[in-house]
Amino acid sequence: MRITGISTHVAGTPWRNLTFVQVHTDEGLVGVGEARMLNHTDALIGYLAEAERNHVIGSDPFDTEDLVHRMKYGDYGRAGEIAMSGIACVEMACWDIVGKALGQPLWRLLGGKVRERIKAYANGWYTVERTPEAFHTAALKVVERGYQALKFDPFGTGTMELDHAETMRSVSLVEAVRDAIGPEADLLVEMHGRFSPATAIRLAGLLAPFEPSWLEEPCPPENLKALAKVSAHTDLPIATGERIHDRIEFRELFELQAVDIIQPDISHIGGIAETRKLAATAETHYVMVAPHNVGGPVLTAANLHLAACTPNFKIQEHFNDFADSAIKGVAPGLPEVVDGYFALPEAPGLGVELDLDALAEFPRQRANFNLFADNWHLRDPAGTK
Repeated sequence: MRITGISTHVAGTPWRNLTFVQVHTDEGLVGVGEARMLNHTDALIGYLAEAERNHVIGSDPFDTEDLVHRMKYGDYGRAGEIAMSGIACVEMACWDIVGKALGQPLWRLLGGKVRERIKAYANGWYTVERTPEAFHTAALKVVERGYQALKFDPFGTGTMELDHAETMRSVSLVEAVRDAIGPEADLLVEMHGRFSPATAIRLAGLLAPFEPSWLEEPCPPENLKALAKVSAHTDLPIATGERIHDRIEFRELFELQAVDIIQPDISHIGGIAETRKLAATAETHYVMVAPHNVGGPVLTAANLHLAACTPNFKIQEHFNDFADSAIKGVAPGLPEVVDGYFALPEAPGLGVELDLDALAEFPRQRANFNLFADNWHLRDPAGTK
């Protein structure tokens, strides 16, 4: 079997574009991959067009190790977010083809299941006014939907520092959410790399009474020693990793013992096997894995297969029950979240199929999402400035 070409399709929402890749073969099997490329969709599509002719066409989709290695190192330049995302799209589509060819769900080919269901947490649910009352009401809807965990960023446009008024406002939002979801549900606090170590440490102390299950990306990702300083000054678990695009770059993070949960994004770190290798390394450091996922149904399916067979998996991020829920229709087959958990996918390959007619209902948007703009949490460019 040989790859004859790839095709790209973009589905748009006001705040994000999702790029779907189909890998075609001479035996008629077609695999699908996906990436959410924040504000750089054209760059991703451009890379894929060059990689198609330079590396992909003529490759055996079963030889994913060779294909990924050639795509990552064969151009000599150091691969970053764009290249690693393109590699990921093609790699997960190849795994989809392999599973279909063998008639098996992918997790069976990656070592088999280590769990019967996959715990999920909701994101994208807090598109409301930034008040304790509004956040409380929105959080109630999440637990009423059956989720036992949710994540949110309460810090507005916070950058490096947070003044006293905004600090108290942010803490009040966390308090309101904890009150809404009760003491047993997981409350995950997102910081989006906003703060200096000193500010992050101060906030960690103020949030500790509400028992967050983790603080995510308290400092910008470029300086891992700054993150280690935060980790050394709080008992709260620290999570990070969505903006690290090569598993080799996690080495220093492990050596510093700066993190308790890593959050690689399958679609930005080179694909399923690269993430699985990283998870195995994390396991030797007693670090859990909670993959970052702002994608649609194909990327979510890829995450579920990884979760099914990864011993140190913790919990799976999911947007599409609260943000752009209709997007699930572009690739039917994904299990629904029931009582806070996904069932294991059972269909061959990734278990989802791209519906181009449904995708046409989501034309590409001029999405320009800025996490430091006013009212960014509304995920509506018309409501931000």
